Amino acid sequence: MQKKQSSLSRILGYAGGHKMLTLLGCILSALSAVLGLIPYVCVWLAARNVLESWPGPFGVSNLSRWGWTAVWTAIASIVLYFAALMSTHIAAFRTARNIRRAAMAHVLKLPLGFFTGNLSGRLRKLIDDNAGLTEDLLAHKLPDLAGTIVTPIAAIAMLFLFDWKMGLLCLLTMVLALLSMCLMMGGKNAGFFHRYQKEIERMSGEAVEYVRGIPVVKMFQQTVYSFKAFYAAIRDYSNLASQYAMSCRVGQTCFLTFINGAFALLIPAALLLASGSDIKTVLVNFIFYALFAPACGQMINRIMYMSEAVMEADEAVGRLDEILDQKPMEESKVQKRPANAAVSFDHVTFTYPGADRPALDNVSFSVRPGQVTALVGPSGGGKTTAASLIPRFWDADSGTVSIGGVNVREMNTEDLMRHVAFVFQDTRLFKESLLENIRAARPDASREEVLAAAHAAQCDDILGKMPQGLDTVVGTKGIYLSGGEQQRIALARAILKDAPIVVLDEATAFADPENEHQIQKAFEALTRNKTVLMIAHRLSTVQDADSIIVLSNGRVVEQGSHKSLLALHGIYAAMWEDYRRSAQWKVGKEDAV
Repeated sequence: MQKKQSSLSRILGYAGGHKMLTLLGCILSALSAVLGLIPYVCVWLAARNVLESWPGPFGVSNLSRWGWTAVWTAIASIVLYFAALMSTHIAAFRTARNIRRAAMAHVLKLPLGFFTGNLSGRLRKLIDDNAGLTEDLLAHKLPDLAGTIVTPIAAIAMLFLFDWKMGLLCLLTMVLALLSMCLMMGGKNAGFFHRYQKEIERMSGEAVEYVRGIPVVKMFQQTVYSFKAFYAAIRDYSNLASQYAMSCRVGQTCFLTFINGAFALLIPAALLLASGSDIKTVLVNFIFYALFAPACGQMINRIMYMSEAVMEADEAVGRLDEILDQKPMEESKVQKRPANAAVSFDHVTFTYPGADRPALDNVSFSVRPGQVTALVGPSGGGKTTAASLIPRFWDADSGTVSIGGVNVREMNTEDLMRHVAFVFQDTRLFKESLLENIRAARPDASREEVLAAAHAAQCDDILGKMPQGLDTVVGTKGIYLSGGEQQRIALARAILKDAPIVVLDEATAFADPENEHQIQKAFEALTRNKTVLMIAHRLSTVQDADSIIVLSNGRVVEQGSHKSLLALHGIYAAMWEDYRRSAQWKVGKEDAV
Protein backbone atom coordinates (compact mmCIF):
# COMPACT_ATOMS: atom_id res chain seq x y z
CA MET A 1 0.00 0.00 0.00
CA GLN A 2 2.89 2.33 0.76
CA LYS A 3 4.30 1.67 -2.70
CA LYS A 4 0.95 2.47 -4.34
CA GLN A 5 0.59 5.67 -2.37
CA SER A 6 4.11 6.61 -3.36
CA SER A 7 3.30 5.99 -7.04
CA LEU A 8 0.13 8.08 -6.85
CA SER A 9 2.00 10.84 -5.04
CA ARG A 10 4.70 10.83 -7.71
CA ILE A 11 2.14 10.99 -10.50
CA LEU A 12 0.39 13.93 -8.85
CA GLY A 13 3.80 15.56 -8.53
CA TYR A 14 3.78 15.98 -12.32
CA ALA A 15 0.37 17.71 -12.24
CA GLY A 16 1.88 21.06 -11.35
CA GLY A 17 -0.78 23.77 -11.14
CA HIS A 18 -3.43 21.28 -12.25
CA LYS A 19 -3.22 19.35 -8.98
CA MET A 20 -6.01 21.55 -7.61
CA LEU A 21 -8.23 20.48 -10.52
CA THR A 22 -7.68 16.86 -9.48
CA LEU A 23 -8.61 17.73 -5.89
CA LEU A 24 -11.69 19.65 -7.07
CA GLY A 25 -12.76 16.69 -9.21
CA CYS A 26 -12.48 14.33 -6.24
CA ILE A 27 -14.57 16.64 -4.02
CA LEU A 28 -17.26 17.00 -6.69
CA SER A 29 -17.30 13.25 -7.22
CA ALA A 30 -17.76 12.66 -3.48
CA LEU A 31 -20.68 15.13 -3.41
CA SER A 32 -22.15 13.44 -6.46
CA ALA A 33 -21.96 10.06 -4.73
CA VAL A 34 -23.80 11.38 -1.66
CA LEU A 35 -26.52 13.01 -3.80
CA GLY A 36 -26.84 9.74 -5.72
CA LEU A 37 -28.09 8.02 -2.57
CA ILE A 38 -30.95 10.48 -1.93
CA PRO A 39 -33.29 9.11 -4.67
CA TYR A 40 -33.34 5.74 -2.86
CA VAL A 41 -34.58 7.48 0.28
CA CYS A 42 -37.21 9.30 -1.81
CA VAL A 43 -38.40 5.96 -3.21
CA TRP A 44 -38.72 4.60 0.33
CA LEU A 45 -40.66 7.69 1.47
CA ALA A 46 -42.95 7.52 -1.56
CA ALA A 47 -43.58 3.80 -1.04
CA ARG A 48 -44.31 4.39 2.64
CA ASN A 49 -46.75 7.16 1.77
CA VAL A 50 -48.61 4.89 -0.65
CA LEU A 51 -48.77 1.88 1.67
CA GLU A 52 -49.80 3.92 4.71
CA SER A 53 -52.72 5.35 2.74
CA TRP A 54 -53.70 2.01 1.25
CA PRO A 55 -56.48 1.11 0.42
CA GLY A 56 -57.81 4.63 0.69
CA PRO A 57 -56.72 7.64 -1.37
CA PHE A 58 -53.15 8.72 -0.90
CA GLY A 59 -51.57 12.13 -0.99
CA VAL A 60 -50.57 12.94 -4.57
CA SER A 61 -48.78 16.07 -3.42
CA ASN A 62 -46.43 14.03 -1.24
CA LEU A 63 -45.71 11.60 -4.08
CA SER A 64 -44.99 14.49 -6.41
CA ARG A 65 -42.69 16.08 -3.86
CA TRP A 66 -40.66 12.88 -3.35
CA GLY A 67 -40.63 12.18 -7.07
CA TRP A 68 -39.32 15.61 -8.04
CA THR A 69 -36.80 15.52 -5.19
CA ALA A 70 -35.47 12.21 -6.55
CA VAL A 71 -35.31 13.60 -10.10
CA TRP A 72 -33.54 16.82 -9.19
CA THR A 73 -31.03 15.17 -6.85
CA ALA A 74 -30.29 12.57 -9.55
CA ILE A 75 -29.75 15.36 -12.10
CA ALA A 76 -27.58 17.26 -9.64
CA SER A 77 -25.56 14.11 -9.02
CA ILE A 78 -25.03 13.63 -12.76
CA VAL A 79 -24.04 17.27 -13.28
CA LEU A 80 -21.58 17.19 -10.39
CA TYR A 81 -20.06 13.93 -11.65
CA PHE A 82 -19.74 15.41 -15.14
CA ALA A 83 -18.01 18.48 -13.70
CA ALA A 84 -15.75 16.20 -11.64
CA LEU A 85 -14.73 14.20 -14.73
CA MET A 86 -14.13 17.36 -16.73
CA SER A 87 -11.78 18.62 -14.02
CA THR A 88 -9.92 15.33 -13.61
CA HIS A 89 -9.67 14.77 -17.39
CA ILE A 90 -8.06 18.16 -17.92
CA ALA A 91 -5.66 17.48 -15.05
CA ALA A 92 -4.97 13.93 -16.29
CA PHE A 93 -4.09 15.03 -19.83
CA ARG A 94 -1.82 17.80 -18.55
CA THR A 95 -0.18 15.41 -16.10
CA ALA A 96 0.48 12.80 -18.78
CA ARG A 97 1.93 15.54 -20.98
CA ASN A 98 4.21 16.67 -18.16
CA ILE A 99 5.33 13.08 -17.56
CA ARG A 100 6.23 12.72 -21.23
CA ARG A 101 8.07 16.04 -21.18
CA ALA A 102 9.99 15.11 -18.02
CA ALA A 103 10.93 11.72 -19.43
CA MET A 104 12.07 13.21 -22.74
CA ALA A 105 14.01 15.96 -20.97
CA HIS A 106 15.79 13.26 -18.95
CA VAL A 107 16.44 11.16 -22.06
CA LEU A 108 18.15 14.12 -23.73
CA LYS A 109 20.63 14.22 -20.84
CA LEU A 110 21.55 10.53 -21.10
CA PRO A 111 24.79 9.41 -22.76
CA LEU A 112 24.49 8.48 -26.42
CA GLY A 113 25.46 4.91 -25.61
CA PHE A 114 22.10 4.49 -23.88
CA PHE A 115 20.37 4.66 -27.27
CA THR A 116 22.51 1.92 -28.81
CA GLY A 117 21.02 -0.60 -26.40
CA ASN A 118 17.49 0.81 -26.37
CA LEU A 119 15.58 0.83 -29.63
CA SER A 120 13.44 3.86 -30.42
CA GLY A 121 10.28 1.71 -30.46
CA ARG A 122 10.90 0.47 -26.93
CA LEU A 123 11.62 3.99 -25.66
CA ARG A 124 8.43 5.29 -27.26
CA LYS A 125 6.44 2.53 -25.59
CA LEU A 126 8.05 3.12 -22.21
CA ILE A 127 7.40 6.86 -22.31
CA ASP A 128 4.20 7.27 -24.27
CA ASP A 129 2.23 4.17 -23.32
CA ASN A 130 3.09 4.27 -19.63
CA ALA A 131 2.32 7.97 -19.39
CA GLY A 132 -1.03 7.13 -20.99
CA LEU A 133 -1.71 4.50 -18.31
CA THR A 134 -1.76 7.24 -15.69
CA GLU A 135 -4.57 9.08 -17.51
CA ASP A 136 -7.21 6.48 -16.65
CA LEU A 137 -6.25 6.58 -12.98
CA LEU A 138 -6.43 10.37 -12.71
CA ALA A 139 -9.33 10.93 -15.10
CA HIS A 140 -11.71 8.20 -13.92
CA LYS A 141 -10.50 6.00 -11.10
CA LEU A 142 -9.31 8.72 -8.71
CA PRO A 143 -12.66 10.60 -8.64
CA ASP A 144 -14.41 7.22 -8.38
CA LEU A 145 -12.14 6.44 -5.45
CA ALA A 146 -13.32 9.62 -3.71
CA GLY A 147 -16.91 8.57 -4.26
CA THR A 148 -16.09 5.01 -3.17
CA ILE A 149 -14.64 6.28 0.10
CA VAL A 150 -17.66 8.48 0.89
CA THR A 151 -20.37 6.12 -0.37
CA PRO A 152 -19.72 3.17 2.00
CA ILE A 153 -19.95 5.47 5.02
CA ALA A 154 -23.28 6.87 3.86
CA ALA A 155 -24.42 3.50 2.53
CA ILE A 156 -23.72 1.66 5.80
CA ALA A 157 -25.59 4.35 7.71
CA MET A 158 -28.54 3.96 5.32
CA LEU A 159 -28.41 0.16 5.51
CA PHE A 160 -29.16 0.32 9.23
CA LEU A 161 -31.45 3.34 9.04
CA PHE A 162 -34.73 1.53 8.26
CA ASP A 163 -34.29 -2.16 9.14
CA TRP A 164 -31.03 -3.29 10.68
CA LYS A 165 -31.74 -6.96 9.90
CA MET A 166 -32.14 -6.44 6.17
CA GLY A 167 -29.27 -3.96 6.27
CA LEU A 168 -27.06 -6.57 7.91
CA LEU A 169 -27.84 -9.05 5.11
CA CYS A 170 -26.89 -6.49 2.45
CA LEU A 171 -23.72 -5.66 4.34
CA LEU A 172 -22.88 -9.35 4.60
CA THR A 173 -23.03 -9.76 0.81
CA MET A 174 -20.77 -6.72 0.40
CA VAL A 175 -18.19 -8.13 2.81
CA LEU A 176 -18.26 -11.54 1.15
CA ALA A 177 -17.87 -9.90 -2.29
CA LEU A 178 -14.85 -7.93 -1.02
CA LEU A 179 -13.29 -11.12 0.38
CA SER A 180 -13.84 -12.86 -2.97
CA MET A 181 -12.16 -9.96 -4.75
CA CYS A 182 -9.18 -10.20 -2.39
CA LEU A 183 -9.03 -13.92 -3.15
CA MET A 184 -8.76 -13.15 -6.86
CA MET A 185 -6.22 -10.35 -6.62
CA GLY A 186 -4.09 -11.58 -3.74
CA GLY A 187 -1.70 -14.46 -3.21
CA LYS A 188 0.07 -15.70 -6.32
CA ASN A 189 -2.06 -13.39 -8.49
CA ALA A 190 -0.75 -10.25 -6.78
CA GLY A 191 2.10 -9.83 -9.26
CA PHE A 192 0.10 -10.81 -12.32
CA PHE A 193 -0.12 -7.35 -13.84
CA HIS A 194 3.66 -6.92 -13.72
CA ARG A 195 4.18 -10.31 -15.41
CA TYR A 196 1.43 -9.49 -17.91
CA GLN A 197 3.11 -6.23 -18.95
CA LYS A 198 6.47 -7.99 -19.29
CA GLU A 199 4.98 -10.64 -21.56
CA ILE A 200 3.18 -8.01 -23.64
CA GLU A 201 6.43 -6.08 -24.10
CA ARG A 202 8.32 -9.25 -24.96
CA MET A 203 5.69 -10.40 -27.46
CA SER A 204 5.57 -6.95 -29.11
CA GLY A 205 9.35 -6.91 -29.52
CA GLU A 206 9.44 -10.40 -31.00
CA ALA A 207 6.53 -9.51 -33.32
CA VAL A 208 8.54 -6.60 -34.75
CA GLU A 209 11.50 -8.90 -35.37
CA TYR A 210 9.20 -11.43 -37.03
CA VAL A 211 7.67 -8.82 -39.34
CA ARG A 212 11.14 -7.69 -40.33
CA GLY A 213 12.06 -11.29 -41.14
CA ILE A 214 8.97 -12.06 -43.25
CA PRO A 215 10.97 -11.85 -46.54
CA VAL A 216 13.31 -14.56 -45.24
CA VAL A 217 10.36 -16.67 -44.09
CA LYS A 218 8.67 -16.43 -47.50
CA MET A 219 11.91 -17.03 -49.37
CA PHE A 220 12.60 -20.30 -47.57
CA GLN A 221 8.94 -21.32 -47.22
CA GLN A 222 9.08 -21.37 -43.44
CA THR A 223 6.33 -20.80 -40.88
CA VAL A 224 6.06 -18.88 -37.66
CA TYR A 225 7.57 -21.90 -35.91
CA SER A 226 10.89 -21.02 -37.55
CA PHE A 227 10.94 -17.96 -35.31
CA LYS A 228 11.17 -19.83 -32.04
CA ALA A 229 11.49 -16.68 -29.93
CA PHE A 230 8.25 -15.21 -31.34
CA TYR A 231 6.40 -18.50 -30.99
CA ALA A 232 7.69 -18.93 -27.44
CA ALA A 233 6.56 -15.38 -26.55
CA ILE A 234 3.05 -16.06 -27.86
CA ARG A 235 2.88 -19.38 -26.04
CA ASP A 236 4.12 -17.92 -22.74
CA TYR A 237 1.65 -15.03 -22.97
CA SER A 238 -1.19 -17.44 -23.72
CA ASN A 239 -0.22 -19.70 -20.83
CA LEU A 240 0.04 -16.76 -18.43
CA ALA A 241 -3.38 -15.37 -19.42
CA SER A 242 -4.98 -18.83 -19.27
CA GLN A 243 -3.47 -19.65 -15.88
CA TYR A 244 -4.66 -16.33 -14.47
CA ALA A 245 -8.17 -16.80 -15.86
CA MET A 246 -8.39 -20.33 -14.44
CA SER A 247 -7.04 -19.22 -11.05
CA CYS A 248 -9.82 -16.60 -10.86
CA ARG A 249 -12.67 -19.05 -11.48
CA VAL A 250 -13.63 -19.57 -7.85
CA GLY A 251 -13.03 -15.97 -6.80
CA GLN A 252 -14.92 -14.48 -9.75
CA THR A 253 -17.84 -16.87 -9.36
CA CYS A 254 -18.15 -16.07 -5.65
CA PHE A 255 -17.74 -12.35 -6.32
CA LEU A 256 -20.56 -12.25 -8.90
CA THR A 257 -22.76 -14.49 -6.73
CA PHE A 258 -22.41 -12.36 -3.60
CA ILE A 259 -22.60 -9.00 -5.35
CA ASN A 260 -25.83 -9.98 -7.11
CA GLY A 261 -27.22 -12.31 -4.45
CA ALA A 262 -28.55 -9.82 -1.94
CA PHE A 263 -32.02 -10.01 -3.48
CA ALA A 264 -32.13 -13.79 -2.91
CA LEU A 265 -31.45 -13.26 0.78
CA LEU A 266 -33.86 -10.37 1.18
CA ILE A 267 -36.97 -12.31 0.02
CA PRO A 268 -36.90 -15.00 2.75
CA ALA A 269 -35.81 -12.39 5.30
CA ALA A 270 -38.80 -10.21 4.37
CA LEU A 271 -41.18 -13.18 4.65
CA LEU A 272 -39.85 -14.06 8.10
CA LEU A 273 -40.04 -10.45 9.29
CA ALA A 274 -43.57 -10.02 7.89
CA SER A 275 -44.86 -12.92 9.99
CA GLY A 276 -44.02 -11.15 13.22
CA SER A 277 -44.48 -7.41 12.50
CA ASP A 278 -46.33 -4.86 10.41
CA ILE A 279 -46.52 -6.17 6.83
CA LYS A 280 -46.68 -2.68 5.29
CA THR A 281 -43.52 -1.56 7.08
CA VAL A 282 -41.66 -4.72 6.04
CA LEU A 283 -42.81 -4.30 2.44
CA VAL A 284 -41.62 -0.66 2.32
CA ASN A 285 -38.27 -1.63 3.76
CA PHE A 286 -37.98 -4.56 1.34
CA ILE A 287 -38.59 -2.27 -1.62
CA PHE A 288 -35.87 0.07 -0.39
CA TYR A 289 -33.26 -2.65 0.20
CA ALA A 290 -34.13 -4.46 -3.03
CA LEU A 291 -33.34 -1.25 -4.93
CA PHE A 292 -30.39 -0.18 -2.80
CA ALA A 293 -28.53 -3.52 -2.75
CA PRO A 294 -27.57 -3.33 -6.49
CA ALA A 295 -26.20 0.17 -5.84
CA CYS A 296 -23.95 -1.30 -3.16
CA GLY A 297 -22.85 -3.92 -5.67
CA GLN A 298 -21.93 -1.19 -8.13
CA MET A 299 -19.83 0.40 -5.38
CA ILE A 300 -17.89 -2.87 -4.94
CA ASN A 301 -17.32 -3.00 -8.71
CA ARG A 302 -15.83 0.48 -8.57
CA ILE A 303 -13.46 -0.63 -5.84
CA MET A 304 -12.26 -3.51 -8.02
CA TYR A 305 -11.73 -1.33 -11.09
CA MET A 306 -10.06 1.34 -8.99
CA SER A 307 -7.58 -1.17 -7.54
CA GLU A 308 -6.81 -2.39 -11.06
CA ALA A 309 -6.11 1.18 -12.19
CA VAL A 310 -3.82 1.73 -9.20
CA MET A 311 -1.87 -1.39 -10.18
CA GLU A 312 -1.61 -0.07 -13.74
CA ALA A 313 -0.34 3.27 -12.52
CA ASP A 314 2.11 1.57 -10.17
CA GLU A 315 3.41 -0.50 -13.07
CA ALA A 316 3.61 2.59 -15.29
CA VAL A 317 5.70 4.45 -12.72
CA GLY A 318 7.96 1.41 -12.37
CA ARG A 319 8.45 1.27 -16.13
CA LEU A 320 9.17 4.97 -16.37
CA ASP A 321 11.75 4.54 -13.63
CA GLU A 322 13.70 2.32 -16.02
CA ILE A 323 14.46 5.55 -17.88
CA LEU A 324 14.42 8.06 -15.04
CA ASP A 325 16.83 5.94 -12.98
CA GLN A 326 19.44 6.11 -15.73
CA LYS A 327 22.20 8.46 -14.72
CA PRO A 328 22.43 11.51 -17.00
CA MET A 329 25.69 12.65 -18.51
CA GLU A 330 27.47 14.84 -16.00
CA GLU A 331 28.51 18.27 -17.18
CA SER A 332 31.70 19.66 -15.69
CA LYS A 333 31.41 23.02 -13.95
CA VAL A 334 34.94 23.86 -15.14
CA GLN A 335 34.78 23.63 -18.93
CA LYS A 336 37.94 23.78 -21.01
CA ARG A 337 38.73 24.04 -24.70
CA PRO A 338 41.23 21.65 -26.31
CA ALA A 339 44.47 23.05 -27.69
CA ASN A 340 44.43 20.82 -30.80
CA ALA A 341 42.82 17.71 -32.31
CA ALA A 342 45.04 15.12 -30.60
CA VAL A 343 43.28 12.12 -29.03
CA SER A 344 44.69 10.27 -26.04
CA PHE A 345 43.63 7.23 -24.00
CA ASP A 346 45.41 7.02 -20.63
CA HIS A 347 44.87 3.72 -18.74
CA VAL A 348 41.18 3.58 -19.71
CA THR A 349 38.96 0.85 -18.30
CA PHE A 350 35.28 0.55 -19.15
CA THR A 351 32.60 -2.05 -18.42
CA TYR A 352 29.13 -1.98 -19.99
CA PRO A 353 26.21 -1.82 -17.53
CA GLY A 354 25.33 -5.34 -16.46
CA ALA A 355 28.44 -6.93 -17.97
CA ASP A 356 30.64 -9.20 -15.88
CA ARG A 357 33.96 -8.25 -17.49
CA PRO A 358 35.40 -4.99 -18.86
CA ALA A 359 35.12 -4.20 -22.56
CA LEU A 360 38.32 -2.14 -22.26
CA ASP A 361 40.99 -3.00 -19.71
CA ASN A 362 43.77 -0.47 -18.97
CA VAL A 363 43.96 0.77 -22.58
CA SER A 364 46.49 3.48 -23.46
CA PHE A 365 47.32 4.98 -26.85
CA SER A 366 47.50 8.38 -28.52
CA VAL A 367 46.65 9.84 -31.93
CA ARG A 368 48.56 12.92 -33.02
CA PRO A 369 46.76 15.78 -34.82
CA GLY A 370 46.33 15.03 -38.52
CA GLN A 371 47.27 11.38 -38.01
CA VAL A 372 45.26 8.39 -39.26
CA THR A 373 45.06 5.61 -36.68
CA ALA A 374 43.30 2.30 -37.28
CA LEU A 375 41.79 0.00 -34.66
CA VAL A 376 41.77 -3.66 -35.71
CA GLY A 377 41.43 -6.98 -33.97
CA PRO A 378 39.08 -9.91 -33.40
CA SER A 379 35.34 -9.29 -32.99
CA GLY A 380 34.50 -8.26 -29.44
CA GLY A 381 37.98 -6.94 -28.84
CA GLY A 382 36.81 -3.45 -27.85
CA LYS A 383 37.33 -1.44 -31.04
CA THR A 384 33.87 0.13 -31.23
CA THR A 385 33.84 0.65 -27.47
CA ALA A 386 37.09 2.64 -27.64
CA ALA A 387 35.77 4.81 -30.46
CA SER A 388 32.48 5.46 -28.62
CA LEU A 389 34.29 6.85 -25.56
CA ILE A 390 35.70 9.78 -27.57
CA PRO A 391 32.32 11.54 -28.18
CA ARG A 392 31.16 10.37 -24.72
CA PHE A 393 28.69 7.73 -25.78
CA TRP A 394 29.82 6.33 -22.45
CA ASP A 395 32.16 7.59 -19.75
CA ALA A 396 35.19 5.53 -18.78
CA ASP A 397 35.08 3.82 -15.39
CA SER A 398 38.70 4.77 -14.79
CA GLY A 399 41.46 6.45 -16.74
CA THR A 400 41.17 9.48 -19.01
CA VAL A 401 40.02 10.07 -22.59
CA SER A 402 41.41 13.42 -23.76
CA ILE A 403 41.16 15.72 -26.77
CA GLY A 404 43.90 18.27 -27.14
CA GLY A 405 45.05 17.60 -23.58
CA VAL A 406 41.56 18.17 -22.12
CA ASN A 407 39.54 15.39 -20.47
CA VAL A 408 36.36 14.96 -22.54
CA ARG A 409 34.40 15.11 -19.26
CA GLU A 410 35.62 18.68 -18.80
CA MET A 411 34.40 19.80 -22.22
CA ASN A 412 31.04 21.36 -22.95
CA THR A 413 28.86 18.76 -24.72
CA GLU A 414 28.16 21.04 -27.68
CA ASP A 415 31.83 21.91 -27.99
CA LEU A 416 32.75 18.21 -27.85
CA MET A 417 30.28 17.38 -30.60
CA ARG A 418 31.68 20.19 -32.75
CA HIS A 419 35.12 18.61 -32.44
CA VAL A 420 34.06 15.07 -33.39
CA ALA A 421 32.30 13.70 -36.47
CA PHE A 422 31.48 10.03 -36.70
CA VAL A 423 30.23 7.65 -39.38
CA PHE A 424 28.95 4.23 -38.34
CA GLN A 425 28.26 1.07 -40.29
CA ASP A 426 24.58 1.31 -39.29
CA THR A 427 23.54 4.56 -40.96
CA ARG A 428 20.31 6.30 -39.95
CA LEU A 429 18.48 8.58 -42.36
CA PHE A 430 15.44 10.66 -41.47
CA LYS A 431 12.24 10.57 -43.50
CA GLU A 432 13.17 13.97 -44.85
CA SER A 433 14.70 15.33 -48.03
CA LEU A 434 18.31 14.52 -48.83
CA LEU A 435 18.99 18.22 -48.27
CA GLU A 436 17.72 18.07 -44.66
CA ASN A 437 19.39 14.72 -44.02
CA ILE A 438 22.79 16.16 -44.93
CA ARG A 439 22.07 19.53 -43.29
CA ALA A 440 21.39 17.75 -39.97
CA ALA A 441 25.15 18.02 -39.35
CA ARG A 442 24.99 21.82 -39.55
CA PRO A 443 21.45 23.27 -39.67
CA ASP A 444 22.64 26.76 -40.67
CA ALA A 445 24.45 25.50 -43.80
CA SER A 446 23.37 26.97 -47.13
CA ARG A 447 22.11 24.90 -50.04
CA GLU A 448 25.39 25.52 -51.89
CA GLU A 449 27.41 24.19 -48.94
CA VAL A 450 25.22 21.07 -48.79
CA LEU A 451 25.71 20.49 -52.53
CA ALA A 452 29.46 20.92 -52.14
CA ALA A 453 29.51 18.34 -49.32
CA ALA A 454 27.42 15.92 -51.38
CA HIS A 455 29.80 16.36 -54.33
CA ALA A 456 32.83 15.70 -52.10
CA ALA A 457 31.10 12.56 -50.77
CA GLN A 458 30.68 11.25 -54.35
CA CYS A 459 26.88 11.61 -54.21
CA ASP A 460 26.43 13.17 -57.67
CA ASP A 461 25.10 9.93 -59.17
CA ILE A 462 22.62 9.56 -56.29
CA LEU A 463 21.26 13.09 -56.75
CA GLY A 464 21.15 12.61 -60.50
CA LYS A 465 18.75 9.68 -60.38
CA MET A 466 16.44 11.15 -57.72
CA PRO A 467 13.17 12.67 -59.06
CA GLN A 468 13.62 15.98 -57.19
CA GLY A 469 17.37 15.75 -56.78
CA LEU A 470 18.52 17.14 -53.44
CA ASP A 471 14.89 17.82 -52.42
CA THR A 472 13.82 14.17 -52.80
CA VAL A 473 12.30 12.77 -49.60
CA VAL A 474 13.79 9.44 -48.59
CA GLY A 475 11.31 6.68 -47.69
CA THR A 476 8.29 7.94 -49.67
CA LYS A 477 6.85 6.75 -52.99
CA GLY A 478 9.25 3.80 -53.09
CA ILE A 479 12.38 5.96 -52.92
CA TYR A 480 15.00 4.16 -50.87
CA LEU A 481 18.77 4.09 -50.89
CA SER A 482 21.08 1.09 -50.85
CA GLY A 483 23.44 0.52 -47.94
CA GLY A 484 26.40 1.99 -49.84
CA GLU A 485 24.37 5.03 -50.95
CA GLN A 486 23.24 5.67 -47.37
CA GLN A 487 26.87 5.57 -46.28
CA ARG A 488 27.77 8.23 -48.83
CA ILE A 489 24.95 10.48 -47.58
CA ALA A 490 26.26 9.95 -44.04
CA LEU A 491 29.74 10.89 -45.25
CA ALA A 492 28.32 14.07 -46.79
CA ARG A 493 26.94 14.92 -43.34
CA ALA A 494 30.37 14.43 -41.79
CA ILE A 495 32.06 16.48 -44.51
CA LEU A 496 29.57 19.32 -44.00
CA LYS A 497 30.20 19.24 -40.24
CA ASP A 498 33.94 19.76 -40.90
CA ALA A 499 34.98 18.57 -37.42
CA PRO A 500 38.72 18.29 -36.69
CA ILE A 501 38.35 14.69 -35.44
CA VAL A 502 36.69 11.96 -37.50
CA VAL A 503 35.66 8.54 -36.14
CA LEU A 504 34.87 5.88 -38.75
CA ASP A 505 33.34 2.62 -37.53
CA GLU A 506 33.47 0.07 -40.36
CA ALA A 507 31.95 2.59 -42.76
CA THR A 508 32.32 0.29 -45.81
CA ALA A 509 30.79 -2.77 -44.17
CA PHE A 510 27.64 -2.94 -46.34
CA ALA A 511 29.01 -1.43 -49.52
CA ASP A 512 29.36 -3.26 -52.83
CA PRO A 513 32.66 -2.91 -54.74
CA GLU A 514 31.46 0.11 -56.77
CA ASN A 515 30.12 1.93 -53.69
CA GLU A 516 33.22 1.01 -51.72
CA HIS A 517 35.42 2.67 -54.35
CA GLN A 518 33.32 5.84 -54.20
CA ILE A 519 33.28 5.75 -50.38
CA GLN A 520 37.07 5.51 -50.33
CA LYS A 521 37.25 8.58 -52.56
CA ALA A 522 34.85 10.35 -50.17
CA PHE A 523 37.14 9.39 -47.29
CA GLU A 524 39.91 11.39 -48.91
CA ALA A 525 37.79 14.55 -48.80
CA LEU A 526 36.54 13.82 -45.28
CA THR A 527 39.87 12.99 -43.66
CA ARG A 528 42.09 15.57 -45.33
CA ASN A 529 44.06 17.39 -42.59
CA LYS A 530 41.92 15.69 -39.90
CA THR A 531 42.68 13.44 -36.94
CA VAL A 532 41.16 10.11 -37.93
CA LEU A 533 40.38 7.05 -35.84
CA MET A 534 39.00 4.28 -38.04
CA ILE A 535 37.74 0.79 -37.30
CA ALA A 536 37.95 -1.74 -40.11
CA HIS A 537 37.80 -5.47 -40.71
CA ARG A 538 38.97 -5.14 -44.31
CA LEU A 539 42.66 -4.75 -43.64
CA SER A 540 43.29 -3.40 -47.14
CA THR A 541 41.70 -0.12 -46.03
CA VAL A 542 44.10 0.41 -43.10
CA GLN A 543 47.51 -0.66 -44.42
CA ASP A 544 48.42 2.96 -45.24
CA ALA A 545 47.40 4.26 -41.80
CA ASP A 546 50.02 6.14 -39.80
CA SER A 547 49.46 3.80 -36.87
CA ILE A 548 47.60 0.54 -36.37
CA ILE A 549 46.44 -0.54 -32.90
CA VAL A 550 45.46 -4.18 -32.37
CA LEU A 551 42.84 -4.71 -29.63
CA SER A 552 42.06 -8.17 -28.28
CA ASN A 553 39.91 -8.96 -25.23
CA GLY A 554 39.83 -5.26 -24.35
CA ARG A 555 43.60 -4.80 -24.29
CA VAL A 556 46.17 -3.25 -26.64
CA VAL A 557 48.28 -6.22 -27.73
CA GLU A 558 50.16 -4.72 -30.69
CA GLN A 559 50.80 -1.25 -32.07
CA GLY A 560 52.78 0.11 -35.01
CA SER A 561 52.76 0.55 -38.78
CA HIS A 562 51.61 -2.09 -41.23
CA LYS A 563 55.16 -3.24 -42.01
CA SER A 564 56.33 -3.30 -38.40
CA LEU A 565 53.32 -5.33 -37.31
CA LEU A 566 53.88 -7.87 -40.08
CA ALA A 567 57.46 -8.24 -38.90
CA LEU A 568 56.22 -9.17 -35.39
CA HIS A 569 54.46 -12.29 -36.76
CA GLY A 570 51.76 -11.81 -34.16
CA ILE A 571 47.98 -11.35 -34.22
CA TYR A 572 48.02 -8.69 -36.94
CA ALA A 573 50.27 -10.78 -39.19
CA ALA A 574 47.92 -13.75 -38.79
CA MET A 575 44.91 -11.54 -39.58
CA TRP A 576 46.67 -10.18 -42.67
CA GLU A 577 47.45 -13.69 -43.89
CA ASP A 578 43.82 -14.75 -43.40
CA TYR A 579 42.69 -11.65 -45.27
CA ARG A 580 44.99 -12.38 -48.22
CA ARG A 581 43.72 -15.95 -48.46
CA SER A 582 40.09 -14.83 -48.37
CA ALA A 583 40.78 -12.24 -51.08
CA GLN A 584 42.22 -14.95 -53.35
CA TRP A 585 39.36 -17.40 -52.76
CA LYS A 586 37.17 -18.11 -55.79
CA VAL A 587 34.10 -20.16 -56.52
CA GLY A 588 34.91 -23.02 -58.90
CA LYS A 589 34.99 -26.74 -59.42
CA GLU A 590 37.39 -28.79 -57.39
CA ASP A 591 40.07 -30.41 -59.49
CA ALA A 592 39.54 -34.13 -59.97
CA VAL A 593 42.06 -36.36 -58.28
